[in-house]
Amino acid sequence: MLSRKYIYRTIILPVVLYGCETWSQTLREERKLRVFENMVLRRIFGPRRDEVTREWSRLHDEELNDLYCSPNNVRVIKSRIMKWAGHVARMGEERAVYRVLVGKPEGKRPLGRPRRRWVDSIRMDLQEVGCGYMDCIGLAQDRDRWRTLVSAVMNLWVP
Repeated sequence: MLSRKYIYRTIILPVVLYGCETWSQTLREERKLRVFENMVLRRIFGPRRDEVTREWSRLHDEELNDLYCSPNNVRVIKSRIMKWAGHVARMGEERAVYRVLVGKPEGKRPLGRPRRRWVDSIRMDLQEVGCGYMDCIGLAQDRDRWRTLVSAVMNLWVP
């Protein structure tokens, strides 16, 4: 019989993370994904019983992280976004996806706080890793260096 962790990794996670390479995540969406993951893992592992008091209690987040030794969804999404960004940056100028990455839309943005764009989240992740405001397109041309950046983004601490 298949384990519940295996079912979570092979069936639930791919459905949740489908197309995540193109998302521009806000902090609210990241929190919702973490809450969903913890909810599913609590259902998988169930409550725990204290050996001394013999009472049942819910698993805390730290205990879930110890039981499920894989990186959380937010880390996986950030690393997938960075992989896709490197792939797009290495494409030729004739490709439409590359033109979307480097293009500047005409017109004015609406009033209020600007919405986070896909490129903005990539720049923020690069800044967290320590690359500052470097040119991500030029940086992605060196595949080995880009891979180290992707792995560094994967290992970032996500609250």
